[in-house]
Amino acid sequence: MNFWAEYGELIKFASIPVISAIIGWGTNVLALKMTFFPLEFIGIKPFLGWQGIIPSKAEKMSKLSVDLWTSRLVDVKELFAQIDPAQVAEEMRPQFDRISKEIMDEFMEQQMPEVWSRLPEGVKKVAYARISRDMPNVVKDIMSDVKENIEDVFDIKAMVVQRLMQDKGLLNEIFLKCGREEFKFIERSGLYFGFLFGLVQMGVWFFFQEWWILPVFGLLVGYATNWLALKLIFQPVEPVKFLGMKFQGLFITRQNEVSAEYAKMLAYEIFTFDRIFAAIVNGPTKQRFVDLISHHAKNAIDDGVGLSKPLIKFVAGERNYEKMKNIAVEKTIKELPSSVKPVFPYAEEAMDLETVFRTKMQALSSPDFVDFLRPVFQEDELKLILTGAALGMAAGIGQLIFVFGGLG
Repeated sequence: MNFWAEYGELIKFASIPVISAIIGWGTNVLALKMTFFPLEFIGIKPFLGWQGIIPSKAEKMSKLSVDLWTSRLVDVKELFAQIDPAQVAEEMRPQFDRISKEIMDEFMEQQMPEVWSRLPEGVKKVAYARISRDMPNVVKDIMSDVKENIEDVFDIKAMVVQRLMQDKGLLNEIFLKCGREEFKFIERSGLYFGFLFGLVQMGVWFFFQEWWILPVFGLLVGYATNWLALKLIFQPVEPVKFLGMKFQGLFITRQNEVSAEYAKMLAYEIFTFDRIFAAIVNGPTKQRFVDLISHHAKNAIDDGVGLSKPLIKFVAGERNYEKMKNIAVEKTIKELPSSVKPVFPYAEEAMDLETVFRTKMQALSSPDFVDFLRPVFQEDELKLILTGAALGMAAGIGQLIFVFGGLG
């Protein structure tokens, strides 16, 4: 007896829910991959090809993210209020003697080398010491001024957008790490829901073997499994009791865990103090910061030359004296990136961004918390679902042709 002749039709019918489960799983996995990858466009623009939904909208997603962070988690003035100007000056103290000597030597040797060379070493040391002695006060004044005007000298949005635009993989990583359990659920749910839909499809196919049924059910499976998975991740937003059990969106139930992961990413990948400092001295608000430094540095130079000031102005002239101050300011600004590095560990400890972000995220209401992952899907949710539907239909056509011979 031919086994296939006797049981072949039964096996074909039994394969329907199995194939439907595979379609549900496969379309969900592929749709997720297409959300995040590839990072750059592959194909022929603009007609044929693909770029991950998130990377293709990196600038928009970055701006959405930073708006969310600044409205819910980051108060720039509050963060910088944790930094003590006196402690900053203390951390920089080992640099002061070197910087003061270099500043004084450079502008004196450029503008009046003969006068400077003839001055006794003791007089020079007094000038060095005066500047070095006053530098902690200058640093404290600068830091106090920066804290007071931080929103004028630090463009947080520009810093974050530039960082995420330069590293689209990091933007992906934030969402993938924080939503890893939800993405696993989307993949697995495709298998479960696909099998359940397949049982219905098998019943329909038993009575109505029309050619269009399998492709249409494939489309429905691809569409419905994605749609259901997304709904179950974020809804219901508030806990709902049903048959004695509590139901709530899967992402929301992990608020404490996600908050801890998210806070680490922000604190160590985005808002590190070295990046904040680089954004202040090189970002769009750079000139405001330079003006602030110049103001305090010039005042410090006037004080630093002390009793020698009238003599220097008499010999060099008022104009050259101003030039010398400008040289000193340029030197100060040039030295700043290296001289301020010892401050970074203290600043990060003082701001304690990981704790701040985690605490604030864990305290958010459920609707506000959902927003931290929801933008991934909101941006192109329909495209994601329709992609699953199209892949499901293609799989249904394949099932019709290869399993049931196209009903021919």
